[in-house]
Amino acid sequence: MLHLNDVLLRIGGRVLLEGASVHVAAGQKVGLVGRNGTGKTSLLRLIAGEIGADGGEVRLRPRASIGVVAQDAPSGATTPLDAVLAADAERHALLQERHGLAAGGPEAGGAEDAHRIAEVETRLAEIGAQAAPARAARILKGLGFDDAAQTRPLESFSGGWRMRVALAAVLFAEPDLLLLDEPTNHLDLEASMWLEQHLARYPRTMILISHDRDILDAVPDRILHLEGLKLTAYGGNYSRFERARDERLLHESRARERQALQRRHLQSFVDRFRAKATKARQAQSRLKMLERMSTLPDAPIEPDVRFDFGGEAVPAPPLVAIDRVDVGYGDHVVLRGIDLRLDPEDRVAMLGANGNGKSTLAKLLAGRLAPMAGGITFARQLRVGFFAQHQIDTLEADRTPIEHLTALLSGEREERIRARLARFGLIQSRAETPSGRLSGGERTRLALTLMCLEDPQVLILDEPSNHLDIDSRRALVEAINDFPGAVVLISHDRSLIETTADTLWLVRDGRVRVYDGDIDQYRAEQIGAGASAAAERAQGPTLPPPQRMSAAERRTRLAPLRDRARACETRLEALHRARERLTARLADPATYTDGGDIGALQQDLGALEVEIEKAEAYWLEAEAAIEALAAR
Repeated sequence: MLHLNDVLLRIGGRVLLEGASVHVAAGQKVGLVGRNGTGKTSLLRLIAGEIGADGGEVRLRPRASIGVVAQDAPSGATTPLDAVLAADAERHALLQERHGLAAGGPEAGGAEDAHRIAEVETRLAEIGAQAAPARAARILKGLGFDDAAQTRPLESFSGGWRMRVALAAVLFAEPDLLLLDEPTNHLDLEASMWLEQHLARYPRTMILISHDRDILDAVPDRILHLEGLKLTAYGGNYSRFERARDERLLHESRARERQALQRRHLQSFVDRFRAKATKARQAQSRLKMLERMSTLPDAPIEPDVRFDFGGEAVPAPPLVAIDRVDVGYGDHVVLRGIDLRLDPEDRVAMLGANGNGKSTLAKLLAGRLAPMAGGITFARQLRVGFFAQHQIDTLEADRTPIEHLTALLSGEREERIRARLARFGLIQSRAETPSGRLSGGERTRLALTLMCLEDPQVLILDEPSNHLDIDSRRALVEAINDFPGAVVLISHDRSLIETTADTLWLVRDGRVRVYDGDIDQYRAEQIGAGASAAAERAQGPTLPPPQRMSAAERRTRLAPLRDRARACETRLEALHRARERLTARLADPATYTDGGDIGALQQDLGALEVEIEKAEAYWLEAEAAIEALAAR
């Protein structure tokens, strides 16, 4: 599917890739990992054709389609459902053509138009056009859009929700090569769980940048590690990659130790006997051995990432006490009857889909939203640090991290400002780099640094791990666990919640309660709820009692179901014919002697089998609904 051969890539004069080569086979799911700032996003842009290589070759399989999430969130009066359906360009064009031909009437174009209409209808059936709205709705539902939200205008949604529509569109289009860069950044925990399952079932080739351990373990069957300007491929998921890389680094370290010992031994002999006539020949021989000995490369040196939230001198408990509080905006109550308290060393994670009031509760705890009823008490002179995921977008692009802190800490010596930045891994040149040129993870570290300027004793963290690489997430976990004050966390990262939180608050239906289970139990409940909803949809339309359904009403309900079944049958016939053609080519000995791409043919056959299975499922669903309705 994709070949990178000896690629050189520079961005802004900085070398990101040098001599990088890799092959991605059709159907593979690849996880692209590496520290913040190594060039992972730039590599995806190179593959997508948005930028060019400075050397080497990037070769994609001919006529392969590439899918990327649009950088600009869709907007306007169109609905999320229509925006997602429009992502299938062929279906959209065929439907428009069919509408135009039908508007002309049968007498307008004669037999030629009639023939074209038949071709259009056949192709629509082949690509499953009739089932497309249901498939688009399922994807949107998984990403958090209920039935009502799917038909609202896009302009009524926030930027984060519109980015979900952009993600849904590329998932719906199912390109041959899907390129995803941190797709969970705009999602909540529930939508992330759904996306993990969806990507694990994706039938085509995928390259995924993510720092989410759960997704990297569940989705990829191969890992590409970007380090030291090179790409190194490892088989399996992220956990297997970590083990294999650790073993490789250990082996290389031992090889360097052995070589260093051998060099010292040879050099010692040369130094001792070079001046002695009787040993000069042997010394000269060992000197040549030293010159011929290849030098093993040094291990890549990556500075340890450490975070430090401070938080000394925490007040006595309770830090925050909430008594029967209602909270909301204007006259609209979002949450009612809240009874909670925070004590030192509390570690709380909020659960609940976006829109249920997690951010509202966070603002209440941070003192940024006043109660509408009830009371909230803060410990005397309590300092609360509030990190919201949108804060990295408010950083001034032309200011360096040092300049950001200097503007807020007038009179502070530069050494102390650099020390503050170093607490969050912004050291040396990164502290002097304009924010607009920092990676997303580095901007997150800067925002965390700014949050801690007043040494908070309570931390309210809304998606703090967005953009952070895995090493930075480990540092975040350690810093949260070492913090002596209280921490309240909103995150879609299950691993982060599992390793830090000891209490879960469920925010749902206008209420907040302590959740008795753990994160695995909550995930199982969410998956079970999704499966139940899918099963209900698969049962077809809800039927009224038999005695209240007339024969005319039954015929009206049966007509679209029978149309759907016929369309499924037509598509199945086309898919079976395509499978027969591919099977015949694979059985033909000439295919193996004329340079044919056997691997590509086998991948195409595998993709066809997946499509046939899906089409059969749609057909069986329609037939079951027909039988149930006919019996009424």
